[in-house]
Amino acid sequence: MVALTILCLVHQAAAFPLPERLEFKLSYSGITAGRAVQEVKQATNGIHVVSTAKSADWLRFFFPVDDRIESHLTLGTPPQYLGYPFLYTERKSEGRSRTDRETSFDHTKLEATTTDHRNKGVKKQPITTRTYDTLSSFYYFRTVPLQVGTSYFIEIFDGKKLWNTEVKVLRREELVTSLGRFNTIVIHPLLKFEGIFARTGDMFIWLTDDERRIPVQMKSKVVVGSITATLTGGSYWPAGK
Repeated sequence: MVALTILCLVHQAAAFPLPERLEFKLSYSGITAGRAVQEVKQATNGIHVVSTAKSADWLRFFFPVDDRIESHLTLGTPPQYLGYPFLYTERKSEGRSRTDRETSFDHTKLEATTTDHRNKGVKKQPITTRTYDTLSSFYYFRTVPLQVGTSYFIEIFDGKKLWNTEVKVLRREELVTSLGRFNTIVIHPLLKFEGIFARTGDMFIWLTDDERRIPVQMKSKVVVGSITATLTGGSYWPAGK
C-alpha cells in the first residue's frame, strides 16, 4: 500500500456535532478495567472538551486510576468548527503517579506556557500556527477527510515537547460491538508520547466510516498486554438522524 504524505491538515471536512458525549468501557487484556467518558460542547468562550477515566473497583487496591483532561478551544468559522486550543489541563492519578499541569497557548506569539503545579515549574516553548494538544488533536482529526493508504501529519504539543505526529489511514473494516455492526475506517497514530487511552506501544482507532467519524473502538499495547476502549453509549448522533 503506497502512502501519500500530507505535511499538514489544512482544512476540515465538516462542522463538529455539538454537544457530544461518548461513553467507553476500558478493558485490560479482555478484563473490564474501568470506564471513560469524552464530552465536547460549546461554551461561552469557545469549545470545551473533557476526557475522564476511572478504574474499576477491583483495581483500586492495585492500580487506581482517576484522570481528568480538558481542552479549551476557540470557535472556528462557522462556530461549529473547532478552532485552536488556548488552554489545556491534565490532572491524573494513576497508581502512585500524579500529574497536575496546565498549558496555555499563545497563537500570536507562537508560544506555549506550561505550569507544573506539583513540581512548581513554568516553562515556555515555541509552537507552530497549527499546534493542537493531545486531546483536541483527536477531535480535530475526526473532521478531516480520510483516504485509505494515506499518511497525515499533525503538530501536537504534549506539555513537554512539540511532536510532528504521523497518522496512518490503514483500511476499511466492518466491526461488531455490543451496540451493533459498524462500517469503520482504521487509523494508526504513531504516538511518541502519552496520548488519550494510550501509554506505550502501538495504538489503533476504529472510526465510523461516515461524516461523524465516531470512535467505536481504540486499542493500545502497553508494557504487558493491551488496553481496549469500546464505545458503549452516550449521545452522539446529530439531530435529525
